[in-house]
Amino acid sequence: MTYVSQSFWHDAVNKATTDLFTFGYKHIIKPNFVFNHRPDEAHDQMIQFCSAVKHMPPLLWAERTMLNYTDPVLETQVMGVDFTNPFGLSAGLDKNCEMPVLLDNAGFGFETVGSTTSRPCPGNPKPWFHRLPEYDSMMVHVGLANIGSDKVIERAEQAWTQARQMQVSVSIARTNDAQCGDLEEGIEDYCISMRRAAGRTAMVEVNVSCPNTHVGEPFTASPEALDRLFTALDQIDRPQPTLVKMPLNKPWAEYKELLDVLAEHHVQGLSIANLQKDRTGLEIPRDWEGGLSGGPCYRASNDLIRKVYREYGDRFAIAGIGGVFTPEQAYAKIRSGSSLVMFISSLMYRGPQQITVLKRGLAELLKRDGFDHVADAVGVDA
Repeated sequence: MTYVSQSFWHDAVNKATTDLFTFGYKHIIKPNFVFNHRPDEAHDQMIQFCSAVKHMPPLLWAERTMLNYTDPVLETQVMGVDFTNPFGLSAGLDKNCEMPVLLDNAGFGFETVGSTTSRPCPGNPKPWFHRLPEYDSMMVHVGLANIGSDKVIERAEQAWTQARQMQVSVSIARTNDAQCGDLEEGIEDYCISMRRAAGRTAMVEVNVSCPNTHVGEPFTASPEALDRLFTALDQIDRPQPTLVKMPLNKPWAEYKELLDVLAEHHVQGLSIANLQKDRTGLEIPRDWEGGLSGGPCYRASNDLIRKVYREYGDRFAIAGIGGVFTPEQAYAKIRSGSSLVMFISSLMYRGPQQITVLKRGLAELLKRDGFDHVADAVGVDA
């Protein structure tokens, strides 16, 4: 494999193109084609664009040639899975698995599609999104809208088997609809999707912390409830590693009780963490429902990552989520204990070339500090 970083001309073209995309997105695309539409409309248009472009090979070639920055220092293996780089799109944006072709050609290391549920789910009443650019954040209140895990997982399997280099993970959650019942019903809901996902993606994420559902988060309400869920999930044979998407707003003592339960089950990784619920110090209209993405999650997420890494070491691989807009912020998550780094808001506010900005910048930071591989930097500040 020829790496972009090792080719003078390819590296120069990649950097110039990325700078051009950054300028164009900030001054032309974002104000005139994205932020001039309501967030819900802009989201739908983005998905439609991705669905169309994936059938245009010349555009995919141009995207791959000009934007996909590669460097051996970024390659890593986590939970037995090989990644060309540690950056991934977090669950919550590509709910129905319609973006993998573009993300793969842009150079993402992985994508988590979903979260998806056993039954098709319409989600909460719209609006689903509110922009908060002053905080580098979005207010998110989707409520797990998706077409159902049978269809989403089929798409994810196809995307994974056909990808050039990107790994594909699927996030499963409990259906948010009127059929929700007691804990046993919820457990079976997860089990249906887990049976569908077994062996069909590189990883599977179990989302037990979606804050935008009418039944709340019953499986993180007590260690006993979480234990019941994973006792059932452990009965499902699956070759791929399992991550658990954790909440952000819990006292450490309660958080540790949940992790102690997960440590006894077939769980290899943790996604830390879900949306920020605490609005303290932020000027946000009271009638805006949902959780906060991006900037308001950054410090709390990093603090949790450090605590988990210090307490559990290699027992759990950590995928850090929340507020990654610069290579320095990604590097801080890695040095805190994250082996993988996920983002969404950065893509919306900075543009599609942001994956290249993050990869190039992280590679420079790693080399500056004498690391041969990104894995060598994991947890050095914990």
